[in-house]
Amino acid sequence: MLVRAAEGRVHELARRRKSLETMAREVGAVPSLRTSLADAERRGTVAVIAEIKRASPSRGDVNADIDSAAQAALFAKGGAAAISVLTEPDSFRGCPEDLLRAREVVSLPLLKKDFHIEPIQALEAKALGASAMLLIARALGPQGLQTMAAAARDEGIEFLVEVRDEAELEWALAIDALIIGVNNRNLETLVIDAKAGERIIPLIPSDRTAIAESGIRDVADARAAAALGADAILVGSSLSAAADPAAAVASLAAVRRVGRGG
Repeated sequence: MLVRAAEGRVHELARRRKSLETMAREVGAVPSLRTSLADAERRGTVAVIAEIKRASPSRGDVNADIDSAAQAALFAKGGAAAISVLTEPDSFRGCPEDLLRAREVVSLPLLKKDFHIEPIQALEAKALGASAMLLIARALGPQGLQTMAAAARDEGIEFLVEVRDEAELEWALAIDALIIGVNNRNLETLVIDAKAGERIIPLIPSDRTAIAESGIRDVADARAAAALGADAILVGSSLSAAADPAAAVASLAAVRRVGRGG
């Protein structure tokens, strides 16, 4: 899987632990991802997590020359509830500095999106000023997910657990994950299967925040996700490639939320 590329970077983080600890102590309060998503819910709209993405394994270049600070400012102008920043360099051409630069220009919650496989990456997320980090259930397994969730909580970092099937949803609920994303993309084949969201989103308890991920290109797709009960949508390629990112976010952020029962 793509997560293997993260192992070398984890070793480098271990060598930098003391500097990361210093950076983490200097970071001030950061906004809550879940609170920001809930604010959109209270307004009756689907929350938009707009993603800064230069490239992807499935698509290749999305916007190779994207400036993370400028893009973050445009996403905020359009009404994004939060911003996802890809810090993974090999497949997505991101870097930790992208998150630092975005933090300098926006006050929105920032989600650090990467292949997080070791607890020290929770310290890195805190040191960079992230509000939350992505945890991919399939990459971690139930025990690894529990370990990473504990590390995030120890650092005061929220986490988004990404799932693709019913078993992974059970793992997420077992660790009391409050923010759960359903990825329509199979990470092994990179193929999008909308049936994943159709099956799993309605099963997420209504007291958790449910996020639809992958394959959302336009307002019609956002409405389809809302109809399934998604509280939020995470949108990368279409927003990062948009000629007018602020307007593109604004159109998605106007989609009405439907909600889930139970």
